[in-house]
Amino acid sequence: MTDTYKFLLPENRIPRAWYNIAADLPAPPPPVLHPGTGKPIDPDDLAAIFPMELIRQEVATEREIEIPEPVREIYKLWRPAPLHRAVRLERALDTPARIFYKYEGVSPAGSHKPNTAVAQAFYNREAGIRKLATETGAGQWGSSLAFAGSIFGLEVKVYMVKVSYNQKPYRRALMETYGATCIPSPSMETAAGRAVLAEHPDSNGSLGIAISEAVEIAAQNPDTNYALGSVLNHVALHQTVIGLEAIEQMEMAGFWPDVVIGCAGGGSNFAGIAFPFLGRKLREGKDVRVLAVEPAACPTLTRGSYAYDFGDTAHLTPLMKMHTLGSSFMPPGFHAGGLRYHGMAPLVSHAKELGLIEAKAVHQNPCFEAGLLFARSEGIVPAPESTHAVRAAVDEALAAKAEGKPRTILFNLSGHGHFDMQAYTDYLSGKLEDRDYDAAALTASLDALPKVAAE
Repeated sequence: MTDTYKFLLPENRIPRAWYNIAADLPAPPPPVLHPGTGKPIDPDDLAAIFPMELIRQEVATEREIEIPEPVREIYKLWRPAPLHRAVRLERALDTPARIFYKYEGVSPAGSHKPNTAVAQAFYNREAGIRKLATETGAGQWGSSLAFAGSIFGLEVKVYMVKVSYNQKPYRRALMETYGATCIPSPSMETAAGRAVLAEHPDSNGSLGIAISEAVEIAAQNPDTNYALGSVLNHVALHQTVIGLEAIEQMEMAGFWPDVVIGCAGGGSNFAGIAFPFLGRKLREGKDVRVLAVEPAACPTLTRGSYAYDFGDTAHLTPLMKMHTLGSSFMPPGFHAGGLRYHGMAPLVSHAKELGLIEAKAVHQNPCFEAGLLFARSEGIVPAPESTHAVRAAVDEALAAKAEGKPRTILFNLSGHGHFDMQAYTDYLSGKLEDRDYDAAALTASLDALPKVAAE
């Protein structure tokens, strides 16, 4: 047997610094604005809910930001994550393409999310904070912050989008196992939740609503800070350990990817795999296509407007320039809960506007079809979110087959689907529907975007 299936790095190759793509972009991203004044936000405006070190990272322009040793020590529990060559998938597809995947499901919580959860918990503890409030969609982020909170002795309260709270009871159980409290959102605990329930008593919830609830709790309690699992610059920064390791592992394999793929909801795992490769392209001219794959039922990059918008439904957050479906947009309850967000990370959105990345939207049935093929060839059951990246990788491999030309494909397998088996049960029984968004509701949501003079 001559094929190498795994490319592994020793623990001393865990990156010592995160990569900040802001240092290499050909144009700086638009500033975050204060919703009251319309002026760029002052760091002190964020100090009520974030520790100052994370605020500094949010606006940093240096290319590298050192990873604290206590964070690197905890990273050793699962990092460096393996890079696999999907040899058996290649054979199943009978493709000349070389398919590689970076597997983030080896983390304690089963996804890429602990890469930033551990860092955020560390900086909050260093700042004297003892409680964190957050939101979660599919539960990957909530369970990751719960894990990080248990490591650093922090109390964690998680507002989980109600449709996912009901769909994924074992994600909730994992959060509680780590010591966190999990609340279905919208809830009666906050003014933001009560307002939604007053108008929509049967609301399935959304990430925008859950963010509003968590931010409200953090803003009203001096001993509590807010933690976000995606979208913000410092989150994308922390996730670049994925791509930094992958670059070194692809060099071990002897290939440079023709295309790098990640699923995209808020943008964290996509940025984590893509930004280091884009940095090499921007600095050294190493050519690579970068593809973000999103759900057709929540098509932020492919259908949303590039505009200033709130990150939450109750408008408690600053205004960010991003691809958005509007903060009032309510996506249907499809299974990839981590991709049901109305906005996209400002840095990812900016990269899209600069023409540095491509985007495509896919329905969930084709994604689960690809996820099943992957599980039956590679043995790993992908999370519903990750099946979007698998689908695109399969499509790229089939395109190579049709052309009769090899290409090297790298995608981020951002997490396993062990707590998402109801989704696979629904797919296998033919109950999974390809849900589309309400076009009229989307138009109304976009029409309600805030008017900003800076645009």
